[in-house]
Amino acid sequence: MKAAAYHRTGPPEVLEYLDVPDPVCQSNGLLVRVEAISIEGGDTLNRLGGALTGDPHIVGYQCAGTVIETGGDVDEAMVAVGDRVVCTMATGSHAELVAVTARSVWKVAEGFDLVAAACVPIAFGTASDCLFEFGRLVAGETVLVQAAAGGVGIAAIQLAKRAGATVFGTASSNERLARIAHLGLDQSINYRDVDAADEARRLTDGKGVDLVVDSVGGPTLAGSLRALAYRGRCITVGQAGRDPQPIDVSSLMGGNQSLTGVFLGAELATKRARAMVADLLDDVAAGRLEVVVDRTYPLSEAAAAHAYLESRQAVGRVVLIP
Repeated sequence: MKAAAYHRTGPPEVLEYLDVPDPVCQSNGLLVRVEAISIEGGDTLNRLGGALTGDPHIVGYQCAGTVIETGGDVDEAMVAVGDRVVCTMATGSHAELVAVTARSVWKVAEGFDLVAAACVPIAFGTASDCLFEFGRLVAGETVLVQAAAGGVGIAAIQLAKRAGATVFGTASSNERLARIAHLGLDQSINYRDVDAADEARRLTDGKGVDLVVDSVGGPTLAGSLRALAYRGRCITVGQAGRDPQPIDVSSLMGGNQSLTGVFLGAELATKRARAMVADLLDDVAAGRLEVVVDRTYPLSEAAAAHAYLESRQAVGRVVLIP
């Protein structure tokens, strides 16, 4: 099969379009013909400096496609050859075929676009956990979504608005903010023009926001903490800013505030998280939530797709098509 893989970590140019051995279907697993690959922020971080699990290493942990083989221990009443599925995995999505466990897939309804389905579990599941499972958001509260034009940000805007929150979102340009305003933004903050934390406080008459969803980290996370109201909660997820720095959390005590880290991967094996993702897929399929795809690339142009995603021009997802 063909795959986008690399022999060493580094910039997007390390990705090559290679012939590699087909993966093997395990007894408790499935072999899936990949038809759409959502490039996640973690994919670019892993390519930049993550562990290599093979030589060459095939990066990527989310895709959608059609089951072409099932293992002997798989209950075909649950998933069978010919079913359309969206999958999560540790590595390997940037390829024409993936071998996954049966418990790491969700069926995709007939008529539901596989490109859209490929973008749902990680981004929407992460946003949901940040807002509700760990962020404890309730109606009437204010939410600041950092990197609002990214995959997690776009999902968080919609979910927070649907829950009855007032939603502020940050992005690097007015154009990017305008393209996501219809999703439920009450206030748009161009962080190149104003300090996002100061602006969030101004918009709340100095009180600050009840909840921040921060997928950037680094200096942005320090600003997120400054934006918190009394008893406010900040959720940190991912490290899209690639600029880690120590955070002084002593300031949280005076305001009885909290900082929580979220990693959806640790939750996906639970019944709760699997049911949550299934519900989110149903919502997107029914049009109650929207996936935004900025552009698609052929798998052979994975290096260009990664470079575009890292340029911070994209609004929503960048998808590879084998």
